[in-house]
Amino acid sequence: MLMHWTLAITNACNGLTYVTRFSCDIFGFYVAFIYIQKGIQVLTRQWPTGEPAAYLSIVVALLVLGVAYLCGVIGGSTLFQRYVRKFIEDYGTPLTIIFFTGFVHFGRMANVTLQTLPTSKAFFPTQDRGWFISFWSIDVADIFIAIPFAILLTILFYFDHNVSSLIAQGTEFPLRKPAGFHWDILLLGLTTGVAGLLGIPFPNGLIPQAPFHTNSLCVTRQVSDESETGASKGHTTRVIDHVVEQRVSNLAQGILTLGTMSGPLLVVLHLIPQGVLAGLFFVMGVQALEGNGITLKMVYLAKDRSFTAAADPLSRIQRKEAIYYFVALELFGFGATFAITQTIAAIGFPVIILLLIPVRTFLLPKYFTSEELSILDAPTASPFTMESVGGNFGEDVDNLHEASDGRDRPRSSGRFDEPDSTERGESSRLSAGNIHRRSSFGSGNSQAGGDSYELTHQHRGSEGLSRRSQSRSARL
Repeated sequence: MLMHWTLAITNACNGLTYVTRFSCDIFGFYVAFIYIQKGIQVLTRQWPTGEPAAYLSIVVALLVLGVAYLCGVIGGSTLFQRYVRKFIEDYGTPLTIIFFTGFVHFGRMANVTLQTLPTSKAFFPTQDRGWFISFWSIDVADIFIAIPFAILLTILFYFDHNVSSLIAQGTEFPLRKPAGFHWDILLLGLTTGVAGLLGIPFPNGLIPQAPFHTNSLCVTRQVSDESETGASKGHTTRVIDHVVEQRVSNLAQGILTLGTMSGPLLVVLHLIPQGVLAGLFFVMGVQALEGNGITLKMVYLAKDRSFTAAADPLSRIQRKEAIYYFVALELFGFGATFAITQTIAAIGFPVIILLLIPVRTFLLPKYFTSEELSILDAPTASPFTMESVGGNFGEDVDNLHEASDGRDRPRSSGRFDEPDSTERGESSRLSAGNIHRRSSFGSGNSQAGGDSYELTHQHRGSEGLSRRSQSRSARL
């Protein structure tokens, strides 16, 4: 707790100015594989129950993965009405968990004994002890022994929380409300201290600050890609118009988490087979891999060039081997991080993650041109989001002042005439001044997107000035 508060008071979050997609993509790639590894580990523990239980758990886990992934595919397709496919996309995964929890009781599967999610009594420690840890009886020597581990844990929380927050406020999300990185670390320190006194796991679950959460709050629409020519002309893509920024969903998640600690819901959670839980880990891992910048770059390299979109930012790179080198470096960083977690020195993996930041800032510019890095890599969040920590490294400070004046912020000041094209949202009022960015490889199209927005904004501003002048002339 004290280390977290020290970071918050000393404005240590200003170090986020050096964080780019390079380290974020590696960390996200690592987390995705940890999810998949966790799912496999859950399945391997089913064998002591018997072969029928183990094989049924494997089948159920794969079915959960397949059905939940299909729900995501339907959400991004043109099947059914808009509200139907959005319901399937948003609630398909939890409904899949509910269905397959009961599915294992159908027919002959009901005779197979499966391991379920272990639970304990409501609001009671899992071990036979009191609520509070008797920290006053700890030896002084033990306190100094714990300090190095506390430093490593603080590094992990500093990077994990801030990077997750950056990804959730990435350049592909046109946010209007500012970030609070320093306050987040202060609050995280408080919850860490309370968890330490209670002897429970540290609450670093970042559901409110996760890209899945932000993505579910996005209002999107289908637009035609005017840069396409030839056979690919007429291709449409889904772009984010604005984000429904509110605190209701965050509060609801906290209340639901608290509610699952109550007796009735604990009984319900105890019914979930561990095979279904493994499938949920697979779903989270696959979804994280699918949208990761490393994965999308590898897909681009493996794609047939004749079917590659001309507007793809990676197509602007003249030196194609630079893409291979950059992806190889990212995979090496992921491999080093993943490898150390499989050893006895696993607690030191945050140091590897932290070293990726100076590697990107000071070493990569020696081997890649600035134009290549602007496409392959870019700041994770927009200048508006990074304003509280001093902006992104190498950015013009004057642009940040313009952002603080509101000129680069999305504004809700227009209405679209095609409400059926809206992919999400309770209102058809959309933001005419939004930055319509495409989440392309999680990388360097933010600069181009920002330029196009500035020109569009100036154009709209000139149109508004012209209309006001005409109105004055009419009144005269």
